[in-house]
Amino acid sequence: MIKEFKEFILRGNVIDLAVGVVIGSAFTAIVNSLVEGLLTPLVSLVFSFFGSEDAFSGLVWEPKKNVVFNFGQVVTAIITFLITAFVLFLIVKAVNKLRNLHQKPVEEEEPEVTAEDYLQEIRDLLKVQTESRTNITTNDINRDPFN
Repeated sequence: MIKEFKEFILRGNVIDLAVGVVIGSAFTAIVNSLVEGLLTPLVSLVFSFFGSEDAFSGLVWEPKKNVVFNFGQVVTAIITFLITAFVLFLIVKAVNKLRNLHQKPVEEEEPEVTAEDYLQEIRDLLKVQTESRTNITTNDINRDPFN
């Protein structure tokens, strides 16, 4: 049972899924902090100039007190995402190294020789033989018989 669990965990699909879930949740934190820290105050600022605060009742705007662009939250989320992604990269790299150690080395197969390859080799040999016979015959004809 432990062997089966080990094979299950070392399969690429499980690891890829886990990486996707963790990266997705870290990226969600970035998106949420961008929306809460930057976009919500910006939308609040824009709509307060048009006097339509009722459309966004949750976005309370007091020009000098309540509009806060929270860049710290965004930067923290980005740093957390990068650290999480780097740690996952190291884990995946280690798992891939383990997977490669457990795999049997693949023997290189010699390319399969087909009948067409043999026929081409025979053709080339016949061509060489024919050329050498032609040269002998031509030399015999052009030779001066009296020398």
